[in-house]
Amino acid sequence: MRIIIAGAGEVGSHLAKMLSSELHDIVIIDNNEEIVKGINANLDILTITGSATSFDVLKEANIKKADLLIAVAHSEETNIACAILGKKLGAKQTIARVDNPEYIRPVNKNYFTDLGIDYLIYPERIAAKEITGMVNQTGTSEIVDFTGGKLSLYVLKLEENAPVIGKTLIQATKEMKNYDFRAVAITRNGQTIIPRGLDQFYVNDLIYVVTNRPGINELLRYTGKKKVEIKHVMIVGGSRIGKRTAQTLENRMNVKLIEKEKGKSASLADELNNTLVINGDGRDVDFLKQEGLEKMDTFIAVTGSSELNILSCLLAKKMGVKKTIAAIENINYINLGENMGIDTIINKKLVTASRIFKFTMNAEVSTMRCLTGSDAEVLEFIAKPKSKITKDKLKNLNFPKDAIVGGVIRGNKSFIATGGTNIQAEDRVVVFAMPSAVKKVETFFSQSG
Repeated sequence: MRIIIAGAGEVGSHLAKMLSSELHDIVIIDNNEEIVKGINANLDILTITGSATSFDVLKEANIKKADLLIAVAHSEETNIACAILGKKLGAKQTIARVDNPEYIRPVNKNYFTDLGIDYLIYPERIAAKEITGMVNQTGTSEIVDFTGGKLSLYVLKLEENAPVIGKTLIQATKEMKNYDFRAVAITRNGQTIIPRGLDQFYVNDLIYVVTNRPGINELLRYTGKKKVEIKHVMIVGGSRIGKRTAQTLENRMNVKLIEKEKGKSASLADELNNTLVINGDGRDVDFLKQEGLEKMDTFIAVTGSSELNILSCLLAKKMGVKKTIAAIENINYINLGENMGIDTIINKKLVTASRIFKFTMNAEVSTMRCLTGSDAEVLEFIAKPKSKITKDKLKNLNFPKDAIVGGVIRGNKSFIATGGTNIQAEDRVVVFAMPSAVKKVETFFSQSG
């Protein structure tokens, strides 16, 4: 697949890195010469210095042969113009990153389709949706739902009270044989592995477990977690993410939003109906205490500073807050934040890249997520008729070792996969895969597989 990426900022460069290992023909365009030089030094892809809205630059990138144009420059106007021009010049499919929530309303979708933009992506909305989905999940650091929650991937950090500590996968599987969940991966000291029979579970492991609704309560019990009702939420940072999160939560929880800038605080107070907006500094410990930090069930830090978000979440944790969520834009800080005890980390570029990445797959992928704190990916494939995955039981298929099938959704039913499972055409299949295995896994689900 020939892919042109317009914009070498955080999202664009991360996408280029992800896709460069997938044997795609990639071109990246940016008008910042220094950024382009940095990409040239680290990735084996074609780079062009220039404007993504220039006819000459797009033609130099061979836009007429492009299977996919991804416009993720800093400027929304640049992305929209680039996608429109790219489609007119021959790109088969176009994606544009936007910053205006008005553009992504379903009622406006046809306007952009008529202009030649196939898909709009709004990172702040995606990040806010991730945060609101995690607020009630006090025992988990990340959740990915498949087909409306018929199956879910839970990411949980094991603490000393977890009954599974010290047990091998074989031992745990024997004890959990009647339960509807399956451990598909472990991250330990920054390294992610697909566990085999003799691999043990240790304190501070991040474990990735696929489960269906009947298995959730037993999963939490077996990993030493408890569900806690969330009533009081504090958000630090009146960013677009903070505002959208407050809008989603304010009618079912008591929400306080702290914003440092006085003018922004006033406008947020006008826009949010049931959120208490307070003008104050999220770095001020005494101020946060005065505003009832110790009484909060969940603390969400979404300022523009990753460092401030980490430190304020650590303070909240120290004060006894049950759930802390931090927006961390510097990927190098993610493992640091997790190791310091922050419950959930949201990285805007990772969740955005996940949404875009599935457009580069040959097999049909309905859901894909690049997991925070891990190089691994979890995908929901739709098995095609006569594809390789449907030819035999899983244990006989020589499935890639760096991947594992976690569960299957068949019609209205879902179940955990075992070696004896036969996948059928049109099944939705949840697969956990390391980067080295993604392309191999894809061949098992495509029509030509």
